[in-house]
Amino acid sequence: MRLTRKRLCSFLIALYCLFSLYAAFHVFLGRRRRAPAASTRGLRKGAAPARERRGREQSTLGSEEWNPWEGDEKNEQQHRFKTSLQILNKSTKGKTDFHVQIWGKAAIGLYLWEHIFEGSLDPTDVTAQWREGNSVVGRTHYSFITGPAVVPGYFPIDVNNVVLVLNGREKAKIFYATQWLLYVQNLVQTQKLHHLAVVLLGNEHCNNEWINQFLKRNGGFVEVLFMIYDSPWINDVDIFQWPLGVATYRNFPVVEASWSMLHNERPYLCNFLGTVYENSSRQALMNILKQDGNDKLCWVSVREQWQPQETNESLKNYQDALLQSDLTLCPVGVNTECYRIYEACSYGSVPVVEDIMTAGNCGNTSVYRNAPLQLLKSMDAPFIFIKNWNELPAVLEKEKTLILQEKIQRRKMLLHWYQHFKTELKMRFTNILESSFLMNNKG
Repeated sequence: MRLTRKRLCSFLIALYCLFSLYAAFHVFLGRRRRAPAASTRGLRKGAAPARERRGREQSTLGSEEWNPWEGDEKNEQQHRFKTSLQILNKSTKGKTDFHVQIWGKAAIGLYLWEHIFEGSLDPTDVTAQWREGNSVVGRTHYSFITGPAVVPGYFPIDVNNVVLVLNGREKAKIFYATQWLLYVQNLVQTQKLHHLAVVLLGNEHCNNEWINQFLKRNGGFVEVLFMIYDSPWINDVDIFQWPLGVATYRNFPVVEASWSMLHNERPYLCNFLGTVYENSSRQALMNILKQDGNDKLCWVSVREQWQPQETNESLKNYQDALLQSDLTLCPVGVNTECYRIYEACSYGSVPVVEDIMTAGNCGNTSVYRNAPLQLLKSMDAPFIFIKNWNELPAVLEKEKTLILQEKIQRRKMLLHWYQHFKTELKMRFTNILESSFLMNNKG
């Protein structure tokens, strides 16, 4: 009897073990072996793939659809994510963000920001007290602030690197610019600011000695100076030439090229809208235009006294003249470089530039081969340069022989060059600041 009980217990234990093994086989191996078959059947019948079907099934089966390899799949995903992160970190190793703030205290700052950097400003209202914007060039993060509310000591300084845009054209402007530089000098001395560059609208006769004392080379703190107008100071080491650009102080806009701008026939051979000074080359230009009746083929509107501001009507007339003329006549003023050159480029109207050096200390052609307009010439500006307005009739006669297709190609070339010019300046500006400021950090 005792032996029979022992055998019965052994039999039950053996039966239990067999049942457990069968259950384990069914759970762990049976489901795994059926999955590919189910997937294959689904694909053969054109049904949704197994992964999509499994997703739908989870909502009804809940905890019953347990995946024993879920842990391995998560580990694999984490490994892939970690590997991708390591590759990203490796690719950006050694690259650090470089932050620069531009303080626009002269209208030329708007040409730098809106035209060259193609940056936007908030608010868009040009009369706003405070306007700001942001832009990224390579690894350099730029912020820009401008407006009457940007006053020394009345806004927070939260950057180490600053570009200050100043007007030094006349005595009153120089006094104002000097106050800004003295304010920045205090910031540098108290280590609230580490590096400074200046973009300067210089004097049209290139009398800029007042800023010499602030240059780092003379014991000051201005590490880099970008100067508008030709100057014998320019050395491409710490003093660089910068373009005058368009008259943003007269609200000249950023112009977007259109199909009609490129392809339409333009009704006027040339244009000149501006001030004619007595005994100037502009007066000679008007006389030459009248000689052969070319003034009837060109949009000409002159005044005897310079006006600093434009009305909405006069600005529209000027823009229409640029848009509807094949050539824009650019006689010298106090300086050879004028806003009209860049404004004509904006509308695809070829500048005809009077290529002579004006009075003052901007250099001379015997020493500087490309003077005047060295920056534009160094970048192969596709303009028509003349030394005397007596050359103009021949230029206009040649213009009359051009067919529309030739003019279209020339407009395309001019607009492409102007866009490249601005892009190149943006990159140069950034490279100069990075190399100068970062090098001085190491020093």
